[in-house]
Amino acid sequence: MEHPLELFRFCPVCGSARFEVNNFKSKQCRDCGFSYYANPCSATAAFIVNDLDEMLVVRRAKQPAKGTLDLPGGFVDMGETVEEGMCREIKEETGLDVHDIQYLFSSPNVYLYSGMGVHTLDMDFLVPLHGDPDAFKAVVRAADDAAEALWIPVSQVNPDEFGLTSIRHAVIRYLQSRHLPDR
Repeated sequence: MEHPLELFRFCPVCGSARFEVNNFKSKQCRDCGFSYYANPCSATAAFIVNDLDEMLVVRRAKQPAKGTLDLPGGFVDMGETVEEGMCREIKEETGLDVHDIQYLFSSPNVYLYSGMGVHTLDMDFLVPLHGDPDAFKAVVRAADDAAEALWIPVSQVNPDEFGLTSIRHAVIRYLQSRHLPDR
C-alpha cells in the first residue's frame, strides 16, 4: 500500500505542484513553505460487557467487511475527546447511553476507505454495564453503521468472525487479558 501522502500532488494552500516529500510523515511546498503532516486519525472500539458476562457486538452494515462482526466504535470527530467520541459512537450504533468507559489499550491501524489507506490510532475501551441485563437489552437497537446488534457470552466470542483485522486482533488481545482461549 502506498504512503497516504503520495495521493496529494498539489499544495492545499497555494496549489503549487512543488509539494514534495519533506520526511516520512510530511510534505512541504517548495513555493509557499506550507508543511502538511499525515498524522493518524483517532478511532475507538468498545468491549461492552454486561453482568451476565455477555459482550455486545454489531454486524457491519457497510464495507469494508460488510456482514461480519464488529465492535461498536468509529472515528473521533474534531472538537471532541476520545471519551466523548466513544460514547457518541456507542449511542449512534446501539442506542445505549453510557458514561463508564475504561481505557484498555491502543494499536496502530490502516483502515482502507475509498481505496485509500487511512492511518488510525485505535483506542479500545471496556464498557461495563452493571444492572439488569434485560433492561440494557431492551434499549439496544442497531443503527448507523450497524446492521444488527448481538449479545454473545464472552466465552463464546470467536475472533475469526470479526472482519476487520484490527478489531480481530483487539478481540484476541482482550480475550487473552481475560485468560480465555482466543480460538
